Amino acid sequence: MKRSFTVAALAALTATALAATAAGAAVPGTVSGDGGNRIALLKGDGTALVKEGELSAAWTVEGDGVKQVVVAGNRVGILKSDGSALVKEGDLSAAWTLEAANVKQLALSGDRVGILKDNGTAYVKEGPLISPWTAQGDSVKELQLAGNRVGILKGNGNALVKEGPLYAAWTGQADHTLHLSLSGNRIGVLRGNGTALVKEGSLGAQWTLEANGAAQLELSRDRIGVLTDDGNALVKEGSLGAEWTLEAADTSQIALSGKRIGIVKDNGTAYVKEGALWAAWTLEGENVTELALS
Repeated sequence: MKRSFTVAALAALTATALAATAAGAAVPGTVSGDGGNRIALLKGDGTALVKEGELSAAWTVEGDGVKQVVVAGNRVGILKSDGSALVKEGDLSAAWTLEAANVKQLALSGDRVGILKDNGTAYVKEGPLISPWTAQGDSVKELQLAGNRVGILKGNGNALVKEGPLYAAWTGQADHTLHLSLSGNRIGVLRGNGTALVKEGSLGAQWTLEANGAAQLELSRDRIGVLTDDGNALVKEGSLGAEWTLEAADTSQIALSGKRIGIVKDNGTAYVKEGALWAAWTLEGENVTELALS
């Protein structure tokens, strides 16, 4: 049966997911990457799998009892159902490092690791996996990392981004925000009324309206992807004013990374394509609840 989100339903779902830490749900995190060659799947039974290389490469099981999986560069992170956040670095069989307990969202970018704790406090570390944490804010409901930028979405719907060192000052970006997305020098926000806006350049750049009736917004390099509230996945490439290409219908999730596009269909099947926007799809798995690209 087709799963379709209205904007109002998405807002209610998002609010529930962000608040329901007692139910064990992870806060929606980044699923798009920056041109890496890793693909991660989270299966309906809580199994996390990652592959590296070609779209047809073999899967490596990374853990069970998982509620979020993140891939970035040569790092893999998992958030377990008990709230423990673990990260590994190197090959897919590397050993895990326990980063923190009582976590509801995990984020990775380059040599940075970010966590959002159950109490709404966000922390980021930089460098080795055993580096100390730097607090980024409280009353946070979403944390995003991209390069030397850190973004937080506060409980009141205000989105803020900083650039440079972890102790840099925040710049307010938007209010009434449901989701924040970062990639390179682009910032995207999905607002409570279903509008998706993206800016490019400095933190104070002007917004461009990209879509109405959006349920998900994803950024990677010069591509923008949106999932509409009727289940259509669209991607554009190039300038913020480029034309949209319809990638798939009956879709529940979209992810981007460089020249790769991934989707999860309403029936739980996951596909990834590589190259042009009209390239052919490769089936990656079934019974998938989340897809992430590095």
